[in-house]
Amino acid sequence: MFMILRLIVLSCLFALPARAQVLSAQDMQAYVPPPFALGEALNDKGLYRVVNSGGAPAGYAFTTQPYAPLPGFAGAPVNALVVLDRDGTFVTVRVVHHNEPIFISGMGEGPFREFFEQYAGKSIWSPMSIGTPYGGADAGSSLVHLDGISKATASVRIAHESIMAAAHAVAREHMQGRVAAPAARPDPEYDAPLHWADLVEQGLARHLRVTNAEIDAAFKGTRWAYSDPAAQADPDGLYLDLWLVDVTPPALARAALDQGTIDQMRRFQGVAPTDEFLLLIDAGRHGLVSDSFVRNTAPDLIKAEQGGFPIALRDADFLVDLAPGVPEGTALILRTDRRLGFNPAEPFTLIIEAVREHGFITPEIGRVELALEHQTDERFFLREKIITPLPPWLEALYNRQVDLALLALGLAALVWALGARMNRFAAWRHFTPARLLILAVMTGFVGFWGQGQLSIVTPLGVLRTTLEGGSYLFLLYDPFSLMVWAAAGLGFVLWGRGLFCGWLCPFGALQEFAHHLGRALRLPQIEPSAQWDKRLKSLKYIALGGLVGLVAFAPQHVDTAAEIEPFKTAITVFFLREWYFVAYAAFWLLAGMVLFKGFCRYLCPLGAVMALGGLVRGRDWIARRAECGSPCQLCRVKCSYGAIEKSGKIAYSECFQCLDCVAIHDDATRCVPLVLAARRAGRAEPVGTVPKPVSPPQEAPV
Repeated sequence: MFMILRLIVLSCLFALPARAQVLSAQDMQAYVPPPFALGEALNDKGLYRVVNSGGAPAGYAFTTQPYAPLPGFAGAPVNALVVLDRDGTFVTVRVVHHNEPIFISGMGEGPFREFFEQYAGKSIWSPMSIGTPYGGADAGSSLVHLDGISKATASVRIAHESIMAAAHAVAREHMQGRVAAPAARPDPEYDAPLHWADLVEQGLARHLRVTNAEIDAAFKGTRWAYSDPAAQADPDGLYLDLWLVDVTPPALARAALDQGTIDQMRRFQGVAPTDEFLLLIDAGRHGLVSDSFVRNTAPDLIKAEQGGFPIALRDADFLVDLAPGVPEGTALILRTDRRLGFNPAEPFTLIIEAVREHGFITPEIGRVELALEHQTDERFFLREKIITPLPPWLEALYNRQVDLALLALGLAALVWALGARMNRFAAWRHFTPARLLILAVMTGFVGFWGQGQLSIVTPLGVLRTTLEGGSYLFLLYDPFSLMVWAAAGLGFVLWGRGLFCGWLCPFGALQEFAHHLGRALRLPQIEPSAQWDKRLKSLKYIALGGLVGLVAFAPQHVDTAAEIEPFKTAITVFFLREWYFVAYAAFWLLAGMVLFKGFCRYLCPLGAVMALGGLVRGRDWIARRAECGSPCQLCRVKCSYGAIEKSGKIAYSECFQCLDCVAIHDDATRCVPLVLAARRAGRAEPVGTVPKPVSPPQEAPV
C-alpha cells in the first residue's frame, strides 16, 4: 500500500500544470461594469486597459492569480478580477475561481462574494486590515477595516492578500507608486508670531520674478516673438512678480491676510475641512487670470503638479485683503482638496502660463510655462499616523491570542497527563468521566468555537504546494488549527496517531459520544471479525491514495472528493448545508451508536495520514508482559479499536490511545497475571519454596 502511494506522489510531479492560464478578453469583459469597457491588452499576464464610454483610458483590469498566486487551503490560489481606476481606487472586485472548501459546499458562495464587494470605492494606497481594529486605532486613523467572515477568516485573509499584492504590482508597473503616504493637514494647535518678513526669510513665501525681457526671450524664435509690444517697450519692466504662500496653517494666514479674509476662509473650512488654500499675489503685468476667467472655477492660466501628477485647483471666490507689510498686487486664493492627492507638506510646482496671440481675426495662441517650486515647512502640519497593517499571519495570531493561549494551556495539560502521569491518569477511578469531559471540550472549544477540526484538505494542499513549488504561507493564516497540527505532530513522536485520533479530533469525539449513547440505549453492537476488521481498515488508505491521485490528475475534483470527510458538515458549518451532506454526516454518527467509531477506524483519509505520521513514533510506550497474548487475551478482547494482536503486540497504527489496556495492565484486580500472582502469594507456601514471580513489563510506560 505504501509503495502504491509513493508511486502516485511521484507521478504528481509530472502531471500538475506549471501555471494557470489567464482569462480571455471576452471572459474579462463579462466582469467589467458599465459604463467601462475593456481596452487593449497591456502584457501577457492578463492586464487590460479599461476605457470609459468615450474611449478614453480610465483604469486597468486584471486577475490576481498571474500576479499573486498565493495558495489557498486547497492548495490552489484564489483568483479574483480587479478593476482599478487611474488613481488606484477599486471600481469592482469579483471572484473568478477558487477552491476554498468552506465556500464550495459549506457556507456557500454568497458570503465570499459579499466580502469582495467591500473593496469598491477604497484606494489601494490605504492600509487595510481584516476584522476589528487593533493597537488602539481610532476613527481618524488611515487604516481601513474590512469585515471578515465568521468560520472562514483564514480564507478571506488569503483572498485579501492576493488582491492587494496583485493591485500593488500593477500600480508599480503602471502608476509609478502614486500617493505613497497620507496627506498632511494643518495643525490647529501650532502657533508662531510670524510676519511677512519672517515668511520671506524662512522660505514660507516663495517669489518668482520675470521681466519683460525674460518673457521675450522665452518666446524668441517663435511666431509670437514680437506679439507683445508692451514688453518690447519696457524690457526692464515686470511681467510677473509672483508671491506664493500656503495660508491654511493659522500662523501663515495671520502673517499674510487681514482678519476679514481669514474669517471667510474659516467659514469655508467649516463645510470643506479637507481644502488647502494657496495665496497668490502678482504685482506684474500678468494678472494671474485672463479677462474671460469666471470666479469659483478652475483658473485658466494657473495649474500645479506634485509628484508628476496634476493638482486640481479652483478659485475660492474670496474678497482678499492682505495683512500690513504684504506686497501689493492682484491677490487670488485658490483651493484644492487634499483627498484628491495634494500633500501640502511635500514639494509641488505652481505653473503660470504666459499667453500671446498672433493674428487678428482668428489669432493663434502661444504659451510659455513659468514654474515656481514650493514646499511649506513640516512643522505647520500633522500627518495621520501611518499604520502599517500586520502581515496577515501575524494579524491572525493577534486576533486569536486568547483562544491560542487557552488552547496551548489545554494541550500542555493533556500532554502532561498522557505522558508523565499516564499510568496514574488511566488508573484514576474517575478516568472515564474525565475523558468524556476532555472530549466535550475538544468538541465545543476546539471544534465548534475554535474551528480547529483538522481535515485532509490541508495535507492535500501542502502536497499540491510542494509539487507546484508554491509558498506554505497559507498555513499561517489559521494559527489555531496550526497549533492542533503541531500537537498532533508531537504526538507522532511520543505515541503515534493516538493523541489526535483519540483525544484531539472533534468529530471523533462526537462518534465516541454516539457510542456511549448507543450503549446507554442498549443497542446491539456490531463487532466485525478480525479478518473483516483488517480488510475494512485498509479502506482509509485506499481513500487517501485516491485523493492524492486526484491532486495530480484531476485537481478540480479534489474538493468534491474531500467530502468523504463529514467534518465540514458536522463541525465547521454545524449541519447547516444541503440535506445530502447532513444525511451523510448523520449516518456516520448514527452508525457510531452500533459500530464503534466506524468512520475513524475504517474510512477516514486523515486517519490514514495520521497512521503514516505515526511511523516516526520513538518507542513502544504501552508496557507488555510475557503473559500478554499467551495465555492472557484480556486486553485484546477489551480493545474496541482492534489494535492488539493475538500475540499481545500493539498495532500502533490503529491505536487511539484510549488507555484501556494501560489501566488493565496496572490493575491488580483485572490484569490476569497480577491476579494469579496475588492468589499464589495468598496461599501457604511449603517451607523452602520460593513463589513464582510475575514477569515484569517488557518496557516501562512513558
